Formats: sequence, C-alpha cells, structure tokens
Amino acid sequence: MFPDDAACKAYLEQLRWPEGFTCPACKSVSIPWRLTRDRLVCPICRYQTSITAGTIFDKTRTPLITWFEAAWHVTTAKNGMSAKTLERTLGTSYRVAWTMLQRFRVAMVNSERKQLSGIVEVDETLIGGVQQGGKRGRGAIKSVVAIAVEMKQPKGFGRIRMRCIPDASGSSLQSFVCDSVAPGSIIHTDGWPAYNKLTKLGYSHEATVMSSSDDPAHVSMPGVHRIASLLKRWILGTHQGSVAQGHLQSYLEEFTFRFNRRTSRSRGLIFLRLLEQAAVTKPVTDNDVTYGYNW
Repeated sequence: MFPDDAACKAYLEQLRWPEGFTCPACKSVSIPWRLTRDRLVCPICRYQTSITAGTIFDKTRTPLITWFEAAWHVTTAKNGMSAKTLERTLGTSYRVAWTMLQRFRVAMVNSERKQLSGIVEVDETLIGGVQQGGKRGRGAIKSVVAIAVEMKQPKGFGRIRMRCIPDASGSSLQSFVCDSVAPGSIIHTDGWPAYNKLTKLGYSHEATVMSSSDDPAHVSMPGVHRIASLLKRWILGTHQGSVAQGHLQSYLEEFTFRFNRRTSRSRGLIFLRLLEQAAVTKPVTDNDVTYGYNW
C-alpha cells in the first residue's frame, strides 16, 4: 500500500481531511493549490500549509515511508518494540528510532477517550530497579503507578488507565480516580486510607482490608494485580527493565494503548488508529520528549 513517500502523503491527507482539504486558518473546505515542496495553498485566504504541518510529523527530516514502517512494526509486534530493535529493523540511528517511538507514544493518547465505568478496581504498584537493603512497600524509593481496571461480570477485564503519581497520598490518588473513572461508578480498593473520600466525590466505594481478608491480595483484587504483573513483565522483557522515571508515563500510555485494543482481530486496524491519532496530534519536538513529555 505504501511503496513510496507519495503514497504515504496521499494516505495521510485522506486521514486529515476525509471531507476535503480544510484550511487551518479560515476553516473553509476547498480544493487547494499545490505548489512545490508539498505546499498546499488555500484558494480563499491564500494560507500556506502542508500535509504534515500540525501533526507529529511536522518538520521531520525522516521520510514518511520510514514513519509508516515504524508504525506498522510498533502496532503489529505482539509486545511492541524497543528503540534498539527498531533501530536495527529500520536501519536508522538510535536517536531517530527513539524519538519516533516517543512521538508515537504521545499520539497513542486519544484526548477524547471516555472514562472508565461500571465496577472499577483501583490500586497502586511500584515500578523501579531492585535496591538491596532498601525500604519495601509504599515507602520505597521507586515510581508509584496508579492503576484502574474495568471489571466485567462474571469475569474478564475491560479497559485500563495508568498514571505515574508523585506519591500514594489522598490528593494524588483521588485526582487520578476523578480523571479516569466516571462518577457513579463502583470503585473497589484495598484498605488504604487515601481512598476514604471517594464516596464524597460521587463514587460508590467498596474497600477490602487485606490484613483482615481470608483471600490473598491477587484473589481479592485480581484486576489490578494482573495488570501490574503484565506491565512489569513487558518492561522487563521488551525494554530490558530500562525505563527512566521521567519517561515512565510514556511507556504506561503505550501499554494502555495495546491492552485496550488486545481483542482487535485486525492488526492493520490498530495501525490505522495510530496514524489517525498521529494526524490530529499537535507537533512534538525533540525538546518535548528528550527529558520526558509533559503529560
């Protein structure tokens, strides 16, 4: 489908303007004038733009066919690809492969995605390297990741949300729940006191105190513990456990994107979804992702 850059540009143009070229300045729909260097000119207001302007491909010097190939590998590989593997696959430099992956991770977040609903399990887990002799539990010097999982009845999981939070305090966890879960949902948590105010925020709160429960934690709350286990296995297997704290949220968004589309029967459809979101995501520069994207 994409033998050259021209085919990639035509496909991207169709994704951006399915109803016809829409001028970014005057918002009018028309047939643009086509100039050199792939410039498009609005015949009404004379505004100049391009197919890649205003997307994550803006001002890139990497050919679009390379971007499309990277998107295909990222979405069709079962466990994703590390930057080192993508470097060898595409034949680019490591920096180019790493930056492309970081930009795609930003595009994986749909700004209009719906909140979780129904019965939702919420808990935290710790992500980080092993430190001998250090603290254990919530007091350890590691990254705290909040996880929310939709629970289906009688069994099974729905969608998930994850966020790297500064600590396991009430303000951090309540903010995550309010952003991720629709009001009126049933929130199932452990006995951590930080969740006690969820009822006042419009949720039905069900708490299971693990110390007084006859079942172990992974039985009382199977959803969050399964997701945490899969996340850690993915980071260790695909990325060899090398995820800097500043970039952790980007990796969480990639994992979420993959997990929420795990039942898709067509890998090509996931490729299409990623390109659709890449076409409407605002430009992301190298400076935006070098030290961690500001989520």
